[in-house]
Amino acid sequence: MSQTTLNLVAITLFTLVMSSLLGPLLHISPFIPAAATIGILGIATLDTFNWQGKAGTLLVGWVDSFSPEHRMRVLQHEAGHFLVAHLLDIPVTGYSLSAWEAFRQGQSGRGGVSFALPDLAVELQGKSSQLVDRLCMVWMAGIAAETLAYGKAEGGGDDRQQLRLLWSQLQRPDSEGALKERWAILQAKTLLEEQRPAYEALVLAMSQRQPVETCCLAIDQSKSAV
Repeated sequence: MSQTTLNLVAITLFTLVMSSLLGPLLHISPFIPAAATIGILGIATLDTFNWQGKAGTLLVGWVDSFSPEHRMRVLQHEAGHFLVAHLLDIPVTGYSLSAWEAFRQGQSGRGGVSFALPDLAVELQGKSSQLVDRLCMVWMAGIAAETLAYGKAEGGGDDRQQLRLLWSQLQRPDSEGALKERWAILQAKTLLEEQRPAYEALVLAMSQRQPVETCCLAIDQSKSAV
């Protein structure tokens, strides 16, 4: 069961337990919380085994969509990924800024930026340090963008997980992975600061849901020589 679904179940069950305790005072039939509990657990099970957690993710995305600050955080986070990938010559193939957009595009998860990555299984056999560095910078760029805008990042859990998975595949010590993570955030921050006009142009283009080609053109027209 996905963490999103588990969280929703936990919150809902807590609410139902409280309603059961307060039911007699509020004249609520005990059958209502019981029926709701059974229904929610059934949906959660179906979501896990048939929908791979998509229903829970979509529900969270729907709730989050009512927060303008959250939408802006997501936009700036994903623009960080997009900009750093483009500047490091990793082709961007698409992006989505919510779970609903990702669902309509046939993607899983809460959305994000998609890349045309090389065959990592082949590339990593040679343990190319240049490729590893570029990937780490791209994955940490969302956290870097949020940190620059808000002082700290709320997102980025999945990004960190990708870096840790890569480190596991490389069979390198976890301590080195933690150092690489901090290094990549610092490098991405520096790149975002150097290319602030390009980043702002990209944020505007992505907020208008411009196609990838137009977003890349906005970067190229606004970026400065470093």
